[in-house]
Amino acid sequence: MEAYKQEFIEFMVDSQVLNFGEFTLKSGRKSPFFMNAGAYVTGTQLRRLGEYYAKAIHENFGDDFDVLFGPAYKGIPISVAAAIAYSGLYGKEIRYCSNRKEVKDHGDVGILLGSKLKDGDKVVIIEDVTTSGKSIEETFPIIQAQGRIEIKGLMVSLNRMEKGLGGKVGALAEIKEKYGFDAHAIVTMQEVVEYLYNRPYKGQIYIDDKLKAAIDEYYEAYGA
Repeated sequence: MEAYKQEFIEFMVDSQVLNFGEFTLKSGRKSPFFMNAGAYVTGTQLRRLGEYYAKAIHENFGDDFDVLFGPAYKGIPISVAAAIAYSGLYGKEIRYCSNRKEVKDHGDVGILLGSKLKDGDKVVIIEDVTTSGKSIEETFPIIQAQGRIEIKGLMVSLNRMEKGLGGKVGALAEIKEKYGFDAHAIVTMQEVVEYLYNRPYKGQIYIDDKLKAAIDEYYEAYGA
């Protein structure tokens, strides 16, 4: 496994973003692990997170895009942090854009925050994690309604490697099939398990035999 992936896994654990136990997800699935990007709260954490995203986006999509779109709510700070990091690392000014949950009818009106989208814009969508693909189902029409926008792809931090809404292939693969753009992740859950299983990190075992069995059982039901 690449060193930067190991570093990112440790970063998620240190930031208490990646947790293990029993969680009910937005999709309704009960999972033995959960990623909460809302736990990135300090300046240092957000700076590092933005840099990881910027490097992954640059590696997978190059520089041929104009806007990072972060769906509300967790995608908002991630898109801002990544846009700042992209400017610093690669010297290219990328605009950020996000949606509101409710349309604002006064002042800065509309459904969008940050940069407006215009015809010809090339957009990379940026999210924390995609479990079933439901969030993209909500985001895609918002972006398309703004004009002739080309969506270059989706970047998430963790690929949970689960079936999408169709129940046949993985959520990221299903997104590509349905919408026609690539979807990538900084790391996969398989890589997380491979790295942390019975491996002490700072004196603690995060994935022991019992948890590994629970994860395996979960993937028997929902894995892609």
